[in-house]
Amino acid sequence: MQPRNRLTPREIEVAALVWEGMTNREIGHSIGTTEQVVKNYLRVIFDKLGVWSRLELALYIANHGGEGWRQQAVVEASAESHARPAEAKAVAAGH
Repeated sequence: MQPRNRLTPREIEVAALVWEGMTNREIGHSIGTTEQVVKNYLRVIFDKLGVWSRLELALYIANHGGEGWRQQAVVEASAESHARPAEAKAVAAGH
C-alpha cells in the first residue's frame, strides 16, 4: 500500500493545502477548524508519509501527483458522506 493511501480524506485535503502554500491558520479557516487542529493533522500526516517538515510534505505531494491530491480529497470526502447515511441506517436496524 502506498503511504498516501493511509491518509484520511481530511488529511489529504490538509496536505494538499500545504502544497498549495497555505499557512496553518489559513488551512484552519479553509476547513473550519483551529490552527492547533491543523498542526495535529500535520503531525499525523508527517508520520504516515515519513516526512519531517512542510517542505518535505510539499515535495512528496509534487512527486506523487500534485494537482490530483486536492481532487482526490474532494471525491473521497463526497463518497464518505454518501456512505455514512447507509451505515447509520444499517446500525439503527441492528445489522
